[in-house]
Amino acid sequence: MYQYFVDAAVQIIEEEGIKNVTARKVAERAGYTTSTIYNYFKDLSHLLFFASMNLVKDYVQEVNLYMSKEENYLDKYILSWECFCKHSFSKPEIYYALFIEDLGEKPDELLKHYYSIYPSDLIGVPDEIKPTLFEPNLGKRNKMFLEIEKKHNIRSEHIDDVNNMIILLWKGMMSTLLNNRGSYKKEEATEITVRYIKELAQKLSKD
Repeated sequence: MYQYFVDAAVQIIEEEGIKNVTARKVAERAGYTTSTIYNYFKDLSHLLFFASMNLVKDYVQEVNLYMSKEENYLDKYILSWECFCKHSFSKPEIYYALFIEDLGEKPDELLKHYYSIYPSDLIGVPDEIKPTLFEPNLGKRNKMFLEIEKKHNIRSEHIDDVNNMIILLWKGMMSTLLNNRGSYKKEEATEITVRYIKELAQKLSKD
C-alpha cells in the first residue's frame, strides 16, 4: 500500500512538480480514496517525504562512487559534497523538502520508517557512512561526516565552525536557485559551492 501511494506521488512530482501534489491526485492515480492515504501517512508532508526519498536514491548510490575516487578522507569528504550539490541543485525542490522544510516533531522516525520499507536503498552503502543516512538534520549529518574524519588525521578544533559555514553556504545557494535570485546553471552552482567548501575544509587539514 505504501508503494502504491509513493509511486503515484513520484509520478505527479515528475510530471507537475512537488508543489502540485495533492492527496486527491495521489488517491485517484493510486486507485484508492483520499481517506485511505491517511491510514498510512500522518499527513501529506509525510507522503511527500517518502516520495522525495524515492527520488534521491540515485544520490545515495552515487555518493560512494564519488568518494572512492580519492584515498585521503578529507578529499573524500569534499567529493561527497560535490555529489550532493550536483544532485540537490538538479532537484532543488526535492532536496528542500527533505532537508529544509518542516517535517514535524519526529523526522528521524520518518527516515527509519522509510528504510524499513525500502531497505534495498541501503545496498552498497558503506557501513561507515550508513548511520548518517538516518539523520534528518543536514547540519548534524554533516558533522557526523566530520567526526568520522577525526579518525583520519584532521584538526578537530574547527569542526563546529566549518560545519556551520558549509551548511549555510549550501542553504544560501539553494535559496538562490529556488527563488530565481541568480542566473546560475546547476553545473555553475555546484562548481562555486564546492570551491568554497574546499576552502573551508582546508581549515581541518593538518598538512
